[in-house]
Amino acid sequence: MTQPFAATRRPSSRMAGVFVFAGALVLAPVILPGAANAQVLGYASSPQTSFPSDNIMVAPGQPALTDDGDGGATNVLPERLRRAIVNLDTREAPGTVIIDTGNTALYYVLGQGRAIRYGVGVGRQGFTWAGTQTISRKAEWPDWHPPAEMIARQPYLPRFMAGGPGNPLGARAMYLGASEYRIHGTNDPTTIGKFVSSGCIRLTNEDVADLFSRVDVGTKVVVLPKSGPHLQARAAMPVRAAATAARPAITRLPSGREAMNLSPSIN
Repeated sequence: MTQPFAATRRPSSRMAGVFVFAGALVLAPVILPGAANAQVLGYASSPQTSFPSDNIMVAPGQPALTDDGDGGATNVLPERLRRAIVNLDTREAPGTVIIDTGNTALYYVLGQGRAIRYGVGVGRQGFTWAGTQTISRKAEWPDWHPPAEMIARQPYLPRFMAGGPGNPLGARAMYLGASEYRIHGTNDPTTIGKFVSSGCIRLTNEDVADLFSRVDVGTKVVVLPKSGPHLQARAAMPVRAAATAARPAITRLPSGREAMNLSPSIN
């Protein structure tokens, strides 16, 4: 009689062991919440270093910028900040750069009452300036050496950053005389049209590359005061990049044949 009783007890013990193990798995997250959280935190990514608007970097998820432009960033600008040929009444000679600080606009004088207008970002409150300079140096994808005054205000800034898509000077830089000021690109087109910098003049990478191709070392740069009279530009029309070559246009003749024409680009 004892043997059958022992045989019936053996499966029950096994079932009890299974229930105990399953219960332990269910209660583990409740009993050990600290350990689970520690494991998750151990693999958390470190926060990205951020820079103020004066030193714009490429934001995570944005496409890298290339030598061809800024990924179409100019298209997101309002009409008054887009590159265009305008009628401009000025006594400055052709080839002169005029920066209308209050209107956040830069003009490249073409002559005969015309100029190319670019939208720009300028110095924030307390950092605007006015005067006449000349372009003393030009650089493509320039290295960035933050001035001592900027480092004193923002000690967390790097002392040096090599040129490239992530560099806050953008695709091009034109240095103004012996000053710390530059006309340069930016990786953040949302700052165009705003008072954001420490005195430098910024354009989109696409626009700064276009301006860079038009000016030379020695070019005169006139910076108008923020509170002074503003330039009145009229009748804007789009302008293509200076480096854009003429493209053949296909015209269908009445006979059904096709002819190829070259249409000059508007600079």
